[in-house]
Amino acid sequence: MKEKIHPQYRMTTARCACGNEIEVGSTKENIKVEVCSKCHPFYTGNKGRVVDTTGRVDRFKKKYGLQ
Repeated sequence: MKEKIHPQYRMTTARCACGNEIEVGSTKENIKVEVCSKCHPFYTGNKGRVVDTTGRVDRFKKKYGLQ
């Protein structure tokens, strides 16, 4: 591998919208995520909550006139 062309790999903190913080290795600092394994319905077993990223469900309903 060539030297001095790779980004620096360091330990950083990934923060979820639910407040959970996870120590991870990354080339970026202070990562912010919307869902994590602590709050995602797949891992929690909560079937009542729908994860809606950036309003996709609402945009789909609005586009096709669904209620």
